[in-house]
Amino acid sequence: FDDTLSPIKPDAIFPNNWFTTHSDGTIILYPMLAENRRLERREDLIKKLSQIYHVTAIIDLSIYEQRNQYLEGTGSLVLDRINKIVYAVRSPRTHEIIIQHFTKLMNYQQPPIIFDSVDDKQKPIYHTNVMMAIGTYVAIICLDSIIDKDQRKTIVKLLEQNGKRKIINITLEQMKYFAGNMLEIQNKQGHYLLVMSKTAYNSLNDEQRNLIEKTNTQLIYFDVSTIEQCGGGSVRCMIAENFLYQNN
Repeated sequence: FDDTLSPIKPDAIFPNNWFTTHSDGTIILYPMLAENRRLERREDLIKKLSQIYHVTAIIDLSIYEQRNQYLEGTGSLVLDRINKIVYAVRSPRTHEIIIQHFTKLMNYQQPPIIFDSVDDKQKPIYHTNVMMAIGTYVAIICLDSIIDKDQRKTIVKLLEQNGKRKIINITLEQMKYFAGNMLEIQNKQGHYLLVMSKTAYNSLNDEQRNLIEKTNTQLIYFDVSTIEQCGGGSVRCMIAENFLYQNN
């Protein structure tokens, strides 16, 4: 899909904030804080997905915008899809009432893990995917950004609960260089790839890279420095995953 010339949508390069797809055939549309970002929700894109893939429900949560409540897709929500756990940082873009709505819609039995997170200047983190990423065998997280130490312990315990996942703790400095803004994908051969920006990759030390690669996860990185500097987002924000099954 290409962006449309009109209306002008300067952040359309970050599609993960306005919709998510799920393996049960659900597509969810999300309420956005910035009015110009609401223009990114495209009926033609959803219609095309519905033609190609098996879609059982389209759930539109954008009605929450009328109440000044927001939840910006997988910017606000970092999902452990294996264990069905939601992680979310409180912010003006992430409201708890909609998180609770999401967990009920998707039948997530574990109560959502909602916490406060700050950057190296003690300013609140605006999106959860700035400070953590969850893969099948690895989780990237900036534990120092989590204010409540008890919540840190709870999150670590939950991330490790399946016994297979290695936690890579990044520093506040590395988080600033987008090291938390990664995404696990799979290629056609079923191999796990962890995609990130060149900025993020360069911020990792050798030990961290080796620990990730030991989980049979390949590191893939791209130079998106112009987008990072001008748009404020990185590679994870630029990818909206498709978990829908293709129609026969």
